[in-house]
Amino acid sequence: MSQVQAVTLSVPDVSCEHCVKAISGALGPLAGVEQVQTDIPSKTVQLRYDPAQVSMTQIEAALDDAGYTVAK
Repeated sequence: MSQVQAVTLSVPDVSCEHCVKAISGALGPLAGVEQVQTDIPSKTVQLRYDPAQVSMTQIEAALDDAGYTVAK
């Protein structure tokens, strides 16, 4: 059984409710993603996911496809 991980990503382009919906729509359907919470004031996305099912590379690619870049 794999371990669910929690991570907070810095996403500087988050600015409104539309961003929140777009990010949830991009990440929510990914296999292994359990929870997506986007915080507009801190411009962060908190994520709970199973790394055995989805990689951080796939998560960042899905965000990129939706038009949001993860700050390193």
